[in-house]
Amino acid sequence: MSRLATRFAELRAARRAGLVIFVTAGDPHPDQTVDLMHALVAAGADVLELGVPFSDPMADGPVIQRASERALAQGMDLRRVLEQVRAFRQTDTTTPVVLMGYLNPIEQMGVERFADAAAAAGVDGALTVDLPFDEEPAHAAALRSAGLDSIFLLAPTSGPERARAVAAQASGFLYYVSVRGVTGAGSVDLADVEAQVQALKAHTALPVGVGFGVRTPQAAAQIAGFADAVVVGSAVIEQIEAATAAGTSGPDALRGAVELVRALRAGIETAGGKGR
Repeated sequence: MSRLATRFAELRAARRAGLVIFVTAGDPHPDQTVDLMHALVAAGADVLELGVPFSDPMADGPVIQRASERALAQGMDLRRVLEQVRAFRQTDTTTPVVLMGYLNPIEQMGVERFADAAAAAGVDGALTVDLPFDEEPAHAAALRSAGLDSIFLLAPTSGPERARAVAAQASGFLYYVSVRGVTGAGSVDLADVEAQVQALKAHTALPVGVGFGVRTPQAAAQIAGFADAVVVGSAVIEQIEAATAAGTSGPDALRGAVELVRALRAGIETAGGKGR
């Protein structure tokens, strides 16, 4: 059983929603990424989504775009991201790590080579934001042969036929985008999101995580009432960016992000076992 399957089985048995935290590898500094990953887990993250910095992150809002720019300026690339995951695995062998990024760096490495290298480093799955749907089966097959899960996005505009096709190809969990637009954008109509998630669950037994636009413990608690996981990224990175802009460095630069994750976890716990 994969780490993702194991983690979601544990959450289901405990009747708890998971907390998936996204950060960009190399931000605020490449030397801090592994420490940040450990700190986020200690604060309550159940799954880590590690962003692979890219020069044209079209699905990401300005907060994550700036994080990618900061990381790229410090020499981050896909190979260094895999090195960071390998270092994380030296002391954490259980927390699932998913890479989230864009197709170009994977194509440059070669999908089979990427899949093998990612699996060897301790990655558990990949979400490739701009992968055309008609190319997804071959991509997913390469990941599957290396023992990696394929995580796919589903948007509010995805119809039932698309949802069924994506669910049939996916593994690990499905990532439902709660707003129309880029990461961190817009407010979330939670009643509509809940209806969409319940409809999606009719097509799949996979866990469903909800993200994009989740910013507060209160919103996380509401989503935890009907989804299997809450995904938060931009709000966490904003804390890192604010600390960096204020000239804070070292462990202090991570403190705001870690405190937010701790608050998000506390909010999710108030949802209890609803929706599991």
